[in-house]
Amino acid sequence: MKFYIRCQTKEYLRVHLNQAAMTCREADILQYYLQTQPNVVHVKVYERTADATIQFVGDRADIICALKKFCYDQAEAPEVFLDNSGRDLNRAYKEKIVNKTLMRVASCLFLPYPIRALCIGVKSLKYIWEGVRTLLKGRLEVEVLDATAIGVSVLRGNLKTASSIMFLLGIGELLEQWTHKKSVGDLARSMSLQVEKVWLKREGQEILVSVADVAVGDEVVMHMGNVIPFDGLVSCGEAMVNQSSFTGESLPVRKDAGSLVYAGTVLEEGELIVQVKEIGSSTRYEKIVAMIEESEKLKSALESKAERLADRLVPYAFLGTGLTWLLTRNATKAITVLMVDFSCALKLAMPIAVLSAIREASLNHITVKGGKYLEAVAEASTVVFDKTGTLTKARPTLKNVVSFCEESPAELLRIAACLEEHFPHSMANAVVRGAMERGLEHEEMHSKVEYIVAHGISSYIGEKKVVIGSYHFVFEDEDCTVDPAYQDAFDGLPTEYSHLYMAMDRKLIAALCIEDPLREEAEAVVNSLRRIGIGKIVMMTGDSERTAASVAEKIQVDEYYSEVLPEDKARFIEEEKKSSRTVIMIGDGINDSPALSAADVGIAISDGAEIAREIADITISSDDLYEVVTLRLLSVSLMKRIRKNYRAIVGINTALILLGVAGFIQPATAALFHNTSTLAIALKSMGNLL
Repeated sequence: MKFYIRCQTKEYLRVHLNQAAMTCREADILQYYLQTQPNVVHVKVYERTADATIQFVGDRADIICALKKFCYDQAEAPEVFLDNSGRDLNRAYKEKIVNKTLMRVASCLFLPYPIRALCIGVKSLKYIWEGVRTLLKGRLEVEVLDATAIGVSVLRGNLKTASSIMFLLGIGELLEQWTHKKSVGDLARSMSLQVEKVWLKREGQEILVSVADVAVGDEVVMHMGNVIPFDGLVSCGEAMVNQSSFTGESLPVRKDAGSLVYAGTVLEEGELIVQVKEIGSSTRYEKIVAMIEESEKLKSALESKAERLADRLVPYAFLGTGLTWLLTRNATKAITVLMVDFSCALKLAMPIAVLSAIREASLNHITVKGGKYLEAVAEASTVVFDKTGTLTKARPTLKNVVSFCEESPAELLRIAACLEEHFPHSMANAVVRGAMERGLEHEEMHSKVEYIVAHGISSYIGEKKVVIGSYHFVFEDEDCTVDPAYQDAFDGLPTEYSHLYMAMDRKLIAALCIEDPLREEAEAVVNSLRRIGIGKIVMMTGDSERTAASVAEKIQVDEYYSEVLPEDKARFIEEEKKSSRTVIMIGDGINDSPALSAADVGIAISDGAEIAREIADITISSDDLYEVVTLRLLSVSLMKRIRKNYRAIVGINTALILLGVAGFIQPATAALFHNTSTLAIALKSMGNLL
């Protein structure tokens, strides 16, 4: 591609592409191509000017080389990204606002007064009718106030005031629609499925394939903890499916042969074979958008309070108008009160502030599923951390396999990887990666794999039962033993590693040593949370007391609990909530799901289990625990902005009413200042908080 550099620094590049025009689709393809380059931090492509700004780290020559190689025909971008990027939406609303402003200026400058008066009268009918309809429904809300202000201005012949009110209301409506649709779109895209591979049922075997290779009519096997990536019909199996992200149902729904399942729902218990009926991300995206727009999840308590307050203030505005006229017998002063209402600003600025905060969170790789969760994060006093994959590295590594039988470590690892690849957990992933790195390939040699939450997995190879899991599961629940000939080797297992034990026919055959190092930032994150107002920080883990105590001492949590089960975590959170504490739970595994659901805010970290990401109220996709601190700061800043908006709206509008009643400003001036201040507050609410 040909281009020239407009501006450059050590970490920034602005280039202009040598092309006559750029379509939205071309801009999206270039955006996706650049943001997937390894050294690129942030990209913005401007389709109107065919410019691109690139923030990067490392060598600038790498970025220039990538730009030279770029070609629209060869670059690949997911269709869901291209179809739902929001670029067309932004262009459409920008054009609407510009056109509306130009029409306003042109009508004032060039239209003869009689024609302009006729146009204003016709436009006013829309607002007056909305007010009448609201009254007919028995409600006295902001639409009635707007209709009265416009109607009275028209009847008194003050067409300039009526025109100004309608213009500013129209601009406000466009801004609100634009911000809402943009924020909902960003949220829906971040909530869209990230499933890459599925188990395809073919000729009696399960084959791991890319979702792109699945066609309508294929059968896919869904294991416990999986997100279902397609709409389909259950052909075999029985399971409990969590449909809360799709239907809003709080409890899992039983599914068996003949039942319909939907993309994005989560299989909590059991196993299903699903015949695919519909593929493609667009249907899932549209469903999420519909769910978000209909859901009350987007509204924080302060936002809902603002809406209720806005409607409750309408009668007082009419009362103030009437009292002003009775006391002054001055219609102009009375109308000034009518021109200034609190509800318009409250209803516009508050939702925009919340949705803009959600959008800003997405820029920090944080997906927030509703404004009320930001409010809860701001109010939280207790944070509960899971250990494995949360406080420790998201990608633990297999360091060694110790054999306790005649089989070689390589063969034992082959068996373990064959079993573990069926379930998404950081420890299981470490085993599978370890086998791949050692070049070990395998065929499916076992029967159905059963997952026991927070314990391990079991299956059969031939007639022999095989189990893999924690010490508690293998030696206490399954009553497995160690061959006396290997007892010394067992006692000498390195203590610096976490261990997965594998037994066959109740005899230990292998111990898999997994390095699960603490995140470098873990201690700093705990201290930062404490400094910004979190009073109690707790770690809960299924690991042994020795491992838990070591980690707790290093990161300096207030309390820690070892060898806990999923129900123990959820029970602890419920007890905290009974003590009037707002609780955040941070985890990444299937065993964290009950606690994530029980907490006021459930946060799923990084590339954890699909079920954890789906059930969680907030998902952090970045492999950086500092984003938890960012989330807290963002939430606190949002609450400050909302309260500041309250004060600004009340202060400005009260001042305008007093000035109008005192006769210092005319109704048209009051209306102009009122609507201008409303738009100013709304526009400021769209800005970044951090």
